[in-house]
Amino acid sequence: MKYIIKFFLPILILILLNACASEGKKFTSEVTSPDKNIKVSFHLSAENQPFYVVNYKTEKVIDSSKMGFELKDAAPLSGDFRIVATDTASVNETWQPVWGEDAEVKNEYNELKLQLEETSALKRKINIIFKVYDDGIGFRYEFPKQENLNEVVITDENTEFNLTGNHKVWWIPGDWDIYEYLYQTTKFSEIDALKLYEPGTHLGQTYMPENAVNTPVTMKTEAGLYLSFHEADLTDYAGMTLAVDTTNHKMKSELVGNAENIKVKRQTPFETPWRTIQIAEKPGQLIESKLIVNLNDPNVVEDMSFFKPTKYTGIWWDMHIGTGNWDYAGANHAANTTYAKELIDFSAKHNINAMLVEGWNIGWEQWWDKKAKQVDFDFVTPYPDYDLQEVVRYGKSKGVALIMHHETSADVTGYEAQIDTAFALMKDLKIHAVKTGYVGSVIPEGEYHHGQFMVNHYQKVLEKGIENQVAINAHEPIKATGKRRTYPVAISREGVRGQEYNAWSDDGGNPPEHLTIVPFTRMLGGPVDYTPGIFNTSLKPYKENNQINTTLAHQLALYVVVYSPVQMVPDLIKNYEGHPAFQFIEDVGIDWQQSKVLDAEIGDFIVMARQEKQTGHWFLGAITDEQARTVTINFDFLEAGKNYTATIYKDAADAHYKTNPEAYEISSEDISNNSKLELMLAAGGGVAIAIKESNK
Repeated sequence: MKYIIKFFLPILILILLNACASEGKKFTSEVTSPDKNIKVSFHLSAENQPFYVVNYKTEKVIDSSKMGFELKDAAPLSGDFRIVATDTASVNETWQPVWGEDAEVKNEYNELKLQLEETSALKRKINIIFKVYDDGIGFRYEFPKQENLNEVVITDENTEFNLTGNHKVWWIPGDWDIYEYLYQTTKFSEIDALKLYEPGTHLGQTYMPENAVNTPVTMKTEAGLYLSFHEADLTDYAGMTLAVDTTNHKMKSELVGNAENIKVKRQTPFETPWRTIQIAEKPGQLIESKLIVNLNDPNVVEDMSFFKPTKYTGIWWDMHIGTGNWDYAGANHAANTTYAKELIDFSAKHNINAMLVEGWNIGWEQWWDKKAKQVDFDFVTPYPDYDLQEVVRYGKSKGVALIMHHETSADVTGYEAQIDTAFALMKDLKIHAVKTGYVGSVIPEGEYHHGQFMVNHYQKVLEKGIENQVAINAHEPIKATGKRRTYPVAISREGVRGQEYNAWSDDGGNPPEHLTIVPFTRMLGGPVDYTPGIFNTSLKPYKENNQINTTLAHQLALYVVVYSPVQMVPDLIKNYEGHPAFQFIEDVGIDWQQSKVLDAEIGDFIVMARQEKQTGHWFLGAITDEQARTVTINFDFLEAGKNYTATIYKDAADAHYKTNPEAYEISSEDISNNSKLELMLAAGGGVAIAIKESNK
């Protein structure tokens, strides 16, 4: 690592009495980004209430926005403050992720820390820290240890984001239980999450008390600036939704609570998560930003050698299209030893190093029945037709590792009672990855997936993973907030409306534009286990009324566009065997040296290139929405003076996501870093390119 760190002595309090009187300010302090483009101004109002303002170059991005808390059985922490001290610091370092989109991450920012104290008799204290990067800002609250504020019970966090216009917004409802919605594209004034919110339309009991959106929520200003609002380092705290005031173009943090209306309960000292605003002139810069991971602490896992990024097959898609069942009582229990071995053989043949099995353990007969309330999953006992030890042994003999599966049906009480034995079994069998699931309403009742109780549960699972050398791929998770830097056992998660909705939905599944929005919203938080790579996009003969709304080339491109260090190869074996396009899935990388967005417009298209860490090969993926379009690909990211061969998997001339989705062509081109190619993307289509250095 390289560190260049400068710390300055605490500066004298800067009190601008009279100078700022016209704006009702009694105190002002500023901090800018290293490149000076972003400026954050912190103020105390004439009423001694803290607020902040954000500028980007000459444009005000966030207008005066208040900060504070409502507490249970105590006066609010929102005003009557004086500044005790301010500190500044500058940091410039480079760190290396265990796995990720890039082999090195630059972490450079300027920091301002303000120590506030009430002037009243209680003299309660709170600190506010701003970190300002070239690509955005993060700020958090610190509650120091103090005599008159020991236990803190937060009923509301009143952090405001006062926008400066009626921006274009890509958003999903601020549901307290699930993120699996299609993204909406509207003006800020047109956000109506309550209209979209339909309890009972998902597999979980959902709750949303007001017009609010979940984060990351991304916007485009009239001036063409891109903003995305999220949080980082969500630890022992409630997840944050953003309540929207559509008239005044303002958002306020709305923490996810519980049935007792408690949002957060902590003992001082503690810190809140970072509240984050990414700022970019081009949409691709949002994806390339490392703001979220940089705001998390460094890696605490001493040994991650047990996990390597991998592609994996699995017994999973069968249940969604109806060729198999999760439960043993069904007509065709998919998780049986024979089928598992077939998948292992297929995986080994095609250099796929892992396999997932769902439905292996007893308890699936009632998992979907919310009236049952208690689902008796057993996380160590397999069904009679599945020999767990034999599957593990056979996989190891073929170089294919088993990924364990723990579906809890959100019975957290039951899962935590078995978690030690469940992880001990994996440790004993040397199983180093598990996919967890939390479908349904949370047990104990009164808690929600995105509240503090569940945030702490997901953290407990990560710690069990560290203890037993098991990497965690969480489904129905809490949002990704960059904790993968601190805990690289958190390899991936769902938290998005995924591929399975295409098999479930009679309303047509995910539209083509869905995955032209996800990289600029959900994916900004972290890796997404979307499960790309379905070749039978018509879903015939299994789901006659459903289909996947992409072309086959689009499905290939997703292995590059949607990032995860574990990428599933989910379709049935028969749809892959002998298929020429499957070569791209065999070849495509999974662990990256560097990643670049070449061109994009949110909701329309994206062109992404990534260089594989081990081989130096490049892979490119481009996808479009419902509109056919031509993209121009400039290969200037390749090393000068070298020749390359590009194998191109593209839509056929007559391809269309509805009428001819599986029509594709494979061609080859000799290219260099001076080359440009124009490629046609069909409606709902894409292109995938494998680029290798040539001896020519």
